[in-house]
Amino acid sequence: MRATLRWAHADLRAHRGEALFTVLATAGIVASLLLAGALFSYTADPWQRVFTQSEGAHVWIHTRDGAEPEQLRDLEGVAGLSGPFRTARTTVELGGARASAELRATGPEPPEVGHPLVTAGRWPAAGAVDEIVLEGSLARALWAEPGDTLTARGARGTEHTLRVTGVADTAEPRYAPGDTPGVGWLPRKALEAIQPDPERTGQTVGLRLEDPGDTDFMVQRAVTALGADQVSQVTRWQQARADAEGEGRLLGLLLALFGLGALLAAALAVAGAISTRVHGHLRDISVLKAIGFTPAQVVRVFLVQHLGFALLGVTCGAAVTELLGARIPGRIGEAVDVWRQLPGHTWTVLATTAASVLFIATATSLAAWRAGRVPPVPVARTAVPRGLGPLTLPERRALGRDAPPALVLGWRGAFPGRARSLAAVGRLAVPLAMITAALGAWATVDRFHEHPEEIGLPAALTVRDGSPDGSGPSEADRRARTERLLAAHPDVTAVHPGTEVEALVPGQTATITLRGLGTDADPYPFALAEGRLPGGPDEAVAGQGLLDLLDVRVGDWVRMTVQGRPQILHITGRSIEPEDGGRVISTSLDNLDLGDGPGTTAPDVHHLVLRDGADAGEVGAGLAASSGGRLEVREPANPADELAGVRGVIAGLIAVLALIGLTELSTVLGARVRERGRDLLALKAIGLTPRQIAGVITVSTAFTALAAALAGTALGTAAGRWLIDAQGRSSGIGAGIAQSPPPGVLLLVAAAAVVGAVAVSAVPAARASRRRIADTLSETL
Repeated sequence: MRATLRWAHADLRAHRGEALFTVLATAGIVASLLLAGALFSYTADPWQRVFTQSEGAHVWIHTRDGAEPEQLRDLEGVAGLSGPFRTARTTVELGGARASAELRATGPEPPEVGHPLVTAGRWPAAGAVDEIVLEGSLARALWAEPGDTLTARGARGTEHTLRVTGVADTAEPRYAPGDTPGVGWLPRKALEAIQPDPERTGQTVGLRLEDPGDTDFMVQRAVTALGADQVSQVTRWQQARADAEGEGRLLGLLLALFGLGALLAAALAVAGAISTRVHGHLRDISVLKAIGFTPAQVVRVFLVQHLGFALLGVTCGAAVTELLGARIPGRIGEAVDVWRQLPGHTWTVLATTAASVLFIATATSLAAWRAGRVPPVPVARTAVPRGLGPLTLPERRALGRDAPPALVLGWRGAFPGRARSLAAVGRLAVPLAMITAALGAWATVDRFHEHPEEIGLPAALTVRDGSPDGSGPSEADRRARTERLLAAHPDVTAVHPGTEVEALVPGQTATITLRGLGTDADPYPFALAEGRLPGGPDEAVAGQGLLDLLDVRVGDWVRMTVQGRPQILHITGRSIEPEDGGRVISTSLDNLDLGDGPGTTAPDVHHLVLRDGADAGEVGAGLAASSGGRLEVREPANPADELAGVRGVIAGLIAVLALIGLTELSTVLGARVRERGRDLLALKAIGLTPRQIAGVITVSTAFTALAAALAGTALGTAAGRWLIDAQGRSSGIGAGIAQSPPPGVLLLVAAAAVVGAVAVSAVPAARASRRRIADTLSETL
């Protein structure tokens, strides 16, 4: 062991640069993995992020107005109290859209515990009597933005106008029509003006607990302290989290795949760096064998040395991420800052660092095992890198036609035909492939936003007649008047009537959504992934979720039960269905038989297709106003809304992968300079200038990066489409939604890889070009 440690110390003093590079590479890769984990935690679980940032309450208790919830502050196990707030439930309306809301009276500053995170606008000003901040899901239901004016229905049916000053996120249950009211925060005077009767108001208080695992017990204690007759409702943090689980599912799965890709790229980079360093010490290993080291001792030398490097690099990477990660500008810094506050953060860091050390130990063991099999000095020539051999005919012709020697010799050094060179290209291609796949996800999200008609959302607005039944003209007259009003708007290019009902599948084991859209004379513009549009009697298109549920394919007939009546339809195509998990089958209104009399089934909704460039919000507000508030106009949900923050996260992942790629480039460059040292001296001996020699190294690295870029972009484009379409199939939307990055973006990726390779190789190439012609003994062995 003493001899092992002495040789390791001597080797460290003789190769300080290599040791420093190994430590820095390990630190960079560990930092990259931790940053990727921070980005994943930040984006894949938005509820946890909001809860942490807002110092959220674990329990919200709604009481009568006469209760005294302030006493809950003194309960053992309560870390903080949010409120109590005086509340009133009412209906708010904006531009024809209505929603139930719980209005809370607050002060000029948000509460410390459970404070709403204002994402747009500002908090109501001190002394204001007509300002309100809406919770995000309620604002989306009303199409509300800061600056809009909504109407709240008060006591005895009176109407009060409130100006929206902000939109905020909370960790409470989201607004659900007919189930959970949305939340709005407004000054106390405004609430008293809307509902002055204490008998119609209540109180809401939030409890932040010291131990979330004691939630049920603390609820029992709180209800007992207040009195069961004073408590009207209790909501727990588990309910809010379950309610928000679906929001980040698609993005979470997507980021998980990219995270695994980054882990693979990092693993290959670490293995390559270790293997390259061991390969560079083959002559030293032969000498150790010659002086009496056994194979086990050689293996132990490299294990001890590289485990020490690994521990130092992992510690440095984790420390830098923890201390400086939050200061990185943009989404990455914000993600790290929030991630450090999340539960389980410490265990995540420990698990990542331990896994990194374990992997490095495994990779070192394999490389050290090969080192233990190196023969001693008498056959040491096998340990010396062989030359590149004679020039090939194309290379001789290129030099004969005055091609730059650096270009020809750089090409020759980049592709000597060895497995090690191909392995280097492959390792560098992995992060480039993941970058290309991430850019494919970016392009897909852009497609969702810019061309929703291609992913099953041709209609920008849906309109329902909100007139009470039995009021005014007959239903047919009201429908005809509505269709004339909609078609007369200059921004509306098409009006498609429709209806939607629940249907039972054969065996009555599940329900699906049956839609009647358009008519035979004016068919609905479905977005098809395969098959053809329905054009005849009893023809329909179905989503991927329905095909999987019923185990059918395009061309099959399906039977279902609709309101007690059988309905048999022929599936002629597979449509892209972003709603209801794809368990949707759509046909013409003329094919539906809902038992409402002869003729075409009466629609209950109209889908509007707008001209390019039209603002859906403005059109919806205009239609609602022109109808006197009779029409309820809404914008259909776009799956891209769930991926709202994906661009910033993808940019962060690309930065992490680029760092891994630069680490691999540095490894390739160091190995190339070491292995081609004698060739470079020979080139200098035959008359090449130091600038030409540096050019040989730079061009060689650039060609390697170009080959990796070509392979990585091709593989990444195909893998990205497959991953996104596979996720589309699993979610029920169906395949056919993936979008490849534009060719210009792929060229930019390849150019960035080549430029990065040139930049990384500039300094080492200049240093290598200044080496002396006189060989040392170690160069001539």
